[in-house]
Formats: sequence, structure tokens, C-alpha cells
Amino acid sequence: MIIPAQGLRIVLAVRPVDFRCGHDALAGLVQNTLGLDPHSGLIVVFRSKRADRLKILLWDGTGLVLVYKRLGRDGRAELEASGRTDCRDASCGELTQTRQPVSRGALG
Repeated sequence: MIIPAQGLRIVLAVRPVDFRCGHDALAGLVQNTLGLDPHSGLIVVFRSKRADRLKILLWDGTGLVLVYKRLGRDGRAELEASGRTDCRDASCGELTQTRQPVSRGALG
């Protein structure tokens, strides 16, 4: 398990994304759809339509890093909106809670 440094901002993109997207396309979604800077050191978590997979995009200071995670047999990514409809801030503890899908819309 990768544990981010304390104080590092984690953002959950609550709408599912096309999982064919790579580094550059996801960075474009972060910038154009979420209105955030993908090169600012934040961590952005995306989920698939079925909510059984996650992609985590982060800037490590030298380049974009893309982590792909397939959740366990019955695992589901629960990424609820709070205020903004496209994303919300989260804590490390929330990333371990994976059960039911919530959002049905799609980004991009």
C-alpha cells in the first residue's frame, strides 16, 4: 500500500472516467473539468463505471505517476459528492472504504 505524506491533498473525482485514458488525458480532465492543477502535487483518484477499478494520478516532482488498482472480488469504489459535483477532498482513511458505487454520470 502506498501511503501519502501527511498534509498531501487527495481529491476524489466522483464521476466515473473512461479507463482507456492515460496520464495526459487524465491530467487534462483534472485541469479542464475539475479546475485543478495536476502538477501541483495533489493526488486525484478516479473510478471506473462499474466502480471496481481505480486510477490514481499524482505528480511526484519529476513527472506524472499513474497507479491502476483493480479492487477485490466484491470491492466497489464509493466516491460520494459533497458540495461540488465533480470532485471533493478526501482523507487517506476514506480510500480504504470501497463498497457501493454512488455516481452514475461520466466525466469527459
